[in-house]
Amino acid sequence: MGTTREFLANAVQAVPLNQPIVFDNVGTGVFTLRGGKSYQITYNGNIALPTGATVVPIAVAVTVNGEARPTSRAIFPATAVDEYGNVTSTAIVAVPCGCCFTCSVRAVSGTDDPTVTPAPIINVQNSNLVIKS
Repeated sequence: MGTTREFLANAVQAVPLNQPIVFDNVGTGVFTLRGGKSYQITYNGNIALPTGATVVPIAVAVTVNGEARPTSRAIFPATAVDEYGNVTSTAIVAVPCGCCFTCSVRAVSGTDDPTVTPAPIINVQNSNLVIKS
């Protein structure tokens, strides 16, 4: 039988682009996945642009060894600052025997358009991360 771990961060947190969300109950946002298992990583939370930001789409994604899983990117098409939207992201990660991977949930660009400058910081609130093995 597998193990399920839950990590929480309820207060508003300013998260810079390409940096992990930090979870209160562990004081980190980077987790080690041990080899020989498959993991389901699911994130749910609310994201918004902070006051003074340029309005652009914002997103978070599950990252493995620092690289965002493109199919896990959860985008919120913000239309104003301080407007929160709920996002959910899931990834399945198989870690080979004898290896360890790191995983996190990071603020990433909300668009693939190279002419759009991504938000340098997003606000994140009511974060919930579940890692099942």
